[in-house]
Amino acid sequence: MSADRVGRYETKPFSKNRRNVSIILGEAAKKHSIHAPLELDVTMARETMRDMAARTGNKPSFTGWIIKCVAQALSEHRELNAYRLGPRKIVTFEDVDVAIPVERTVNGKYRTLVYIVRRANEKSVWDITREIRAAQREDIDEGTQVLGRNLTLFERIAVRSPAFVKRFFMWLLRRRGVMKKKHMGTVGVSAIGMIGDFPGGIVPLGGTQAMLVVLGGIEKKPGVVDDSIEIREMLHATISIDHDIIDGGPLVRFISRLVELTRQGYGLSEER
Repeated sequence: MSADRVGRYETKPFSKNRRNVSIILGEAAKKHSIHAPLELDVTMARETMRDMAARTGNKPSFTGWIIKCVAQALSEHRELNAYRLGPRKIVTFEDVDVAIPVERTVNGKYRTLVYIVRRANEKSVWDITREIRAAQREDIDEGTQVLGRNLTLFERIAVRSPAFVKRFFMWLLRRRGVMKKKHMGTVGVSAIGMIGDFPGGIVPLGGTQAMLVVLGGIEKKPGVVDDSIEIREMLHATISIDHDIIDGGPLVRFISRLVELTRQGYGLSEER
């Protein structure tokens, strides 16, 4: 009788990759996160990219361009590019290291894994595009599935360790901002809406970095340009911050600059 209530089903392993994700999400849940949903006008940028594709047969990564805009805005508002350093200090960084999910092949299967674009604030949109596409083509195995092949000794030990050791490493990184920057970057960017037809935004848990930018879908909406109503392409995005480190005022100034950069198609005029 009870079997009829359950119906047909199948089981599969809770993979090592998913267990690692669970540990990371558990760390994110410990933060005092606040979320800022917003819409970014990407009309000019999208028009420029389409023009590039028509003229040259190639165009930069949309996500790569967003990474460049986020990195530029953070380099101008460094108080947000920061971590805790022990119980009484905050450390801020000049380099903006952007952690992104990249779909790569592990034993013939696609998995979404982590890649860090180092010093994104110093790179062009095309530099970032080439770096992302190279990471997407990288064929890795179970031992390099989290951060690719270029692992430090600490990362190699962490990847191969049991769950309780991984949790200890996360606890350690939570208190040592310089070490955390080295292994996890300073900001996260996740492009959920680039995977398929996704019409809205999403509110994340908050990520392991002090700031996480999650990109949703793009919708055409009426917008005001020079006192006239025009159809604009609006990108849904959510910015999540660690409120222990970042206050509302600096966040608003950062968002204002990011809105300005995306509206004007920042960085797309640079040569390949």
